Amino acid sequence: MSPKFQSFVVFAEMRTGSNFLEANLNAFDGIICHGEAFNPHFIGYPNNAPILGVDLEARDADPTLLLSAIRGDTARLNGFRYFHDHDPRVFDAIIDDDTCAKIILTRNPVESYVSWKIAQETGQWKLTDMKAHKAAQAQFDAKEFSTHLEALQAFQLTLLNRLQTTGQTAFYVAYEDLQNVDVMNGLARFLGVDARLDALDQSLKKQNPSPISAKVRNYDEMSTALAQLDRFDLTRTPNFEPRRGPVVPSYVAAADSGLLYLPLRSGPHESVIKWLAELDGVARSDLQTKMTQKDLRQWKRKHPGHRSFTVLRHPVQRAHDAFCRHILPVDKGSYVQLRKTMMRRYKMPLPENGPDEGYDLTAHRSAFIAFLKFLKGNLTGQTAIRVDAAWCTQAQAIAGFAGFCLPDRLAREADLSAELADLAAAVGRADAPAVSQPAPDQPFALDQVYDSEIEALAADAYQRDYMMFGFSAWK
Repeated sequence: MSPKFQSFVVFAEMRTGSNFLEANLNAFDGIICHGEAFNPHFIGYPNNAPILGVDLEARDADPTLLLSAIRGDTARLNGFRYFHDHDPRVFDAIIDDDTCAKIILTRNPVESYVSWKIAQETGQWKLTDMKAHKAAQAQFDAKEFSTHLEALQAFQLTLLNRLQTTGQTAFYVAYEDLQNVDVMNGLARFLGVDARLDALDQSLKKQNPSPISAKVRNYDEMSTALAQLDRFDLTRTPNFEPRRGPVVPSYVAAADSGLLYLPLRSGPHESVIKWLAELDGVARSDLQTKMTQKDLRQWKRKHPGHRSFTVLRHPVQRAHDAFCRHILPVDKGSYVQLRKTMMRRYKMPLPENGPDEGYDLTAHRSAFIAFLKFLKGNLTGQTAIRVDAAWCTQAQAIAGFAGFCLPDRLAREADLSAELADLAAAVGRADAPAVSQPAPDQPFALDQVYDSEIEALAADAYQRDYMMFGFSAWK
């Protein structure tokens, strides 16, 4: 048993080399790493074998049981891997425990993203022999990568801040360090373990050793998109650039007028984008997006008298939009893995393969009610599933904007025509176009299922937004 620590955690992400790091940790006498112990979709590894006598059901009911079991095994130094989207209920207990050693594994986020896309294509997440290798190329998606990078940055900054405020240090390992036996032995020394390795574990093989230009179908498109990000030294963690809470690349600036839109997910985004383009008589592609903080500062300097705004949507509308867009279907834009977990763990009555001919209004209402009940627990940290930006409280999202750019106006969707006309007038545009109505949610519109029960459930889940913004019943 280590005299320095009672347990350890490897903070990592998918496709960062965490399986290889775990294999080498387990090669040391006195160390055992139990995989992704707090992955919301399985325990340890996909076969769901119990860890130290704690099975998936027991862990889901009370994750501190597993944490206590890991800390309590004095025969060896126990640990696990923890990713940014693992069970948030145990994060504080892990990060605040100075007897839990922190190992932070990082990799160039472009490399990890491309590796993740290839693994999705092939279904191969580990390789032990080259004869079993499955080849594929990744399709780079700029928007998806931006979301991927934002999640990595936010989690790394959280780790950095919490380690600073609790007076702890971590052992940082870059992906490239994993092939260095001296670094692995240094990690053992950090953990307080006397054992040393003569060589690294050879059971796992690098799956995609080709240069990244050969691994991406649309490499030129990827290069152009990355050049616009204006982020430097991405492999140096935790100092990702820029350090920010707000999602600045999601902001949308008018082509000519001094208006800046700060979108809230699951809001009337398409209506506002269309209005901004029509305001200056341009195509949507002429609107300025994917800005860095530097870009945004320059835009503000070029547009004296500018106005920024976001649009508040009634919580029950946002919840229904998020449900219909991300949870109900099984297609691009849906959270396929999350919906499976919601069906399995939270008994959400979702159609197995998405809405079909048998999915009627009654089934839709039942499924949406189950989602609202889930949201209450999710928003209060009582579930193992992340609080996604598509359904987080609007108050929390706007607090994130405040890290760099507070909106001048919180426009309300119910008054959007008047609100946007006022904003246009404020920047010298009296000829504002009309605001189009958003397309109804599919396969059923909210007003087809809405009633007092659904309103009450939404109000219960989104108490903060109802209180902060004075929302009353939707209808």
